[in-house]
Amino acid sequence: MLRLIIFGPPGAGKGTYATRIAKILGIEKISTGDIFREEVSKRSELGRKVEEYLRRGVLVPDEIVIEVVRRKIEELHGRGFILDGYPRTIVQARALDEITTIDAIINLIVPDEIIIEKLAGRRICSKCGAIYNIVDVKKVIDGVEYILPPLPPKKEGICDICGGRLIQRGDDRPEIIRRRLEVYRKQSEPVIKYYRDKGVKFINIHVNREPEVIINRILNALRREGLLD
Repeated sequence: MLRLIIFGPPGAGKGTYATRIAKILGIEKISTGDIFREEVSKRSELGRKVEEYLRRGVLVPDEIVIEVVRRKIEELHGRGFILDGYPRTIVQARALDEITTIDAIINLIVPDEIIIEKLAGRRICSKCGAIYNIVDVKKVIDGVEYILPPLPPKKEGICDICGGRLIQRGDDRPEIIRRRLEVYRKQSEPVIKYYRDKGVKFINIHVNREPEVIINRILNALRREGLLD
């Protein structure tokens, strides 16, 4: 079974694409963020530890993140997976090498300008968490045409699913997005170099169309690499 990692800047859609790819291929999506949120909600021992780090505004230590991923992969008993949000550091990447091997890395490419525009237009339901977007992107950057239509609610400011009020997340403001992108680059560049130096297959995908088109590009790229029938 396939063992994949998905990389990409904040707002590139890693969670969306990882979830869809996992469902199509019959593999597990492993998101450290999802695991941590679940543990916090359950008030488990791990959840209490994670909550304390989040409360202090610091990153969860590598040893905790590594152990969570190790346990999750072992629970799969050889089933395939796609990792979303891991590894974030060289230490985590090296630890992953001791746990398993990676077949390919899906690397989502989106210019900062597009990310800032799309995230600034994101709206989230305050009740059920459903996500919408009010920005319609149509532009060309470095010779690549980006056509990203909006995903608006039927009624402005109101969730289609539960009728909740739509809000803008505090960290979706342009100045905060720019800082998040800087942090991502600082973190991700050494990890990406680490995997390139190891010769792991990279599947570079320009996220410049709606999700259905991007999913097909990813699947076709995996086929070209001989990783899918």
